[in-house]
Amino acid sequence: MPKIAMLSTGEEVLYGDIVDTNAAWLSRVFYEHGFSMSKRSTVGDQRTALLQEMVMLSLNLDVVIVNGGLGPTSDDLTAEVAAEAADLPLVLNQAWLQTLETFYAQRGKPMPDSNIKQAMLPEGATVVDNPIGTACGFKMMINDCLFYFTPGVPSEFKKMTLEQILPDLRHEYPNQQGRVCRRLYTFGLSESGIADTLSSINLPPEYELGYRSYLPFIEVKLFGPSDDLELGSRVLAMVEKLLHTNVVSVDQPMLDRIGHLVETHQPTISISEHATKGYLASWLQDNEQIEPYCGATWVLGYKTASPLDRNSERLGATLALAGATKSNCSSDIALSTGKLEDGEFSVALSTPKGEWGQTLKLQRSYNAQSIKTVISTVAGDMLRRYLDNKPMFPDYGFLTRTNEIFVPTDQLT
Repeated sequence: MPKIAMLSTGEEVLYGDIVDTNAAWLSRVFYEHGFSMSKRSTVGDQRTALLQEMVMLSLNLDVVIVNGGLGPTSDDLTAEVAAEAADLPLVLNQAWLQTLETFYAQRGKPMPDSNIKQAMLPEGATVVDNPIGTACGFKMMINDCLFYFTPGVPSEFKKMTLEQILPDLRHEYPNQQGRVCRRLYTFGLSESGIADTLSSINLPPEYELGYRSYLPFIEVKLFGPSDDLELGSRVLAMVEKLLHTNVVSVDQPMLDRIGHLVETHQPTISISEHATKGYLASWLQDNEQIEPYCGATWVLGYKTASPLDRNSERLGATLALAGATKSNCSSDIALSTGKLEDGEFSVALSTPKGEWGQTLKLQRSYNAQSIKTVISTVAGDMLRRYLDNKPMFPDYGFLTRTNEIFVPTDQLT
């Protein structure tokens, strides 16, 4: 397997002015095609640092993808430094110069003299065509390492990678086997708890597990050969069975799973919120499958008069709010989040089959946004479980359930 690195350039990338989405995208796409990344590095627009990094990578890797620094301005140094690293002169590529002149002529504009710089390439370099921009890519050898140089504009970079660089790499390394990553999205488990649960699994050769943790989800990733989907599906099902109660979706984020269920069942949905302050409605309606079925939303301030003020029992109050929301908005389903007091909150769901409610206590301190995210996810999970006919009250490892209730329709007054 070739050792591959990506070198991202530019002060704006190095100092975080822009997020390097190109690197994350390339790592994923290359992995899917059997070309795992060995290293990723970033340097600014400093000639010495860029030269040192290119030389170091050329001595230790088989393939390097360099991204950025091919523009017409003085801080675009990539082509010059590549020529220096290979001890070659820069020469004018007449074919690309003609491409640039045609590019501007078709737009009725004269080509700025500064753009001539984009046609100056290391001697012997092969052009990697950029059909939608002025910065041509190119490939060349530096110390027996194959370098591909690409522009930093994401649309240009991705098109050139998919249409030219990947096919070229497959030609250079024809025996690479593609790999696929399947994902289980879990809610309410810790990464260590998941690892302990799955420690007894003996994975087939060429399969491995990985994890990605971000509030409030943990993704369990199963990596395996892309040409063995049947075995991969069986292994994924085995992992899902062990984590079943807390698996909220497979191969799609939880919100997309809820969207599929809403589109399938087509219930109208109304929402009333205290602790989540409008975040729940905004999050759900970010999904284009859910949005058409969302009706009225009430966002209640802490002192707002509501059924909560007529019922001192927290869970009963939130159930009353859900029932009133469903009735007053004439919706099929109503979701409600109650007040957050001393780290404790209630969530309720009112449906044609009855009303479910639960009170949960946070086990740690969160900032305001994280609190809204966690509570909204609990509410979304209740909606998902109802539509998917799943048990409504699973164990959430980082939340303590202090109360729960289900009231069938025939007992509601």
